[in-house]
Amino acid sequence: MEKYSRGQRIGVITKKLIENPNKVIGLNYFTERLNAAKSTTSEDIVIIKDTFKALNLGKVETVAGASGGVKYVCSVTDEMREEFVSNLCNILREKERVIIGDFLYMTDILYDPDIISKAGHILASIFIDKDIDYVVTVETKGIPLAYEVAKMLGVKLVIVRRDNKVTEGTTVSINYVSGSSKRIQSMSLSKKSLNKKSNCLFIDDFMKAGGTAKGIDDLIKEFDCNLVGIGVLIDNVESSEKIVDNYISLIKYYGIDDNGMAILEPSIT
Repeated sequence: MEKYSRGQRIGVITKKLIENPNKVIGLNYFTERLNAAKSTTSEDIVIIKDTFKALNLGKVETVAGASGGVKYVCSVTDEMREEFVSNLCNILREKERVIIGDFLYMTDILYDPDIISKAGHILASIFIDKDIDYVVTVETKGIPLAYEVAKMLGVKLVIVRRDNKVTEGTTVSINYVSGSSKRIQSMSLSKKSLNKKSNCLFIDDFMKAGGTAKGIDDLIKEFDCNLVGIGVLIDNVESSEKIVDNYISLIKYYGIDDNGMAILEPSIT
């Protein structure tokens, strides 16, 4: 069987770890794939770990025990987070983004792979220690962000629907009151979506008064699950009376100024 150089082995190991964040990969996988001894593979992993630490690329952790191995855990420095959020605020302040009705156009941001992956990376790093089993979001605009967070946490994404779909099978539906408009709305989730006693993280693109987040909390309680965190890209602080608390946002939105520009500032500094 072919032998590989240290550079080749490190490239393969790094690729596998980054493609499977927060998931333990046994050393046997690498030793068999690369035809290398465990001691050699362990030395390769030490080099990767030290390099990631030196360049602030996240953490590589070893897990002891029979089922142990190695995993990549996302992390973001304060400087990296501040730079990203500040740049995003500047993009969103562009006057052309304010559309009729004083709404802020964000669709292109929410579907930009580079921007949304970085935002997801930041939010995932904030909740990495919460022992999360599922990331939950509501269709549709929050899906890309929630997907990126779920990927970095190494867990499944669950999408709550606004109405029932026959393809979902038996569903659980609830009515909730929108925090901003005070309208009664509904949401539903397939009974097959969540395992009991699971810890869930709710991720969304925009929060007004928090009615959707409160509805998600009520819905997952029907599955005997816990909401252990709420993360949003933008928090509309004009809605001062929030229905929920203990949430994390990356950007605060204060409305539109007299010059027709959005007023925003980083939430986390």
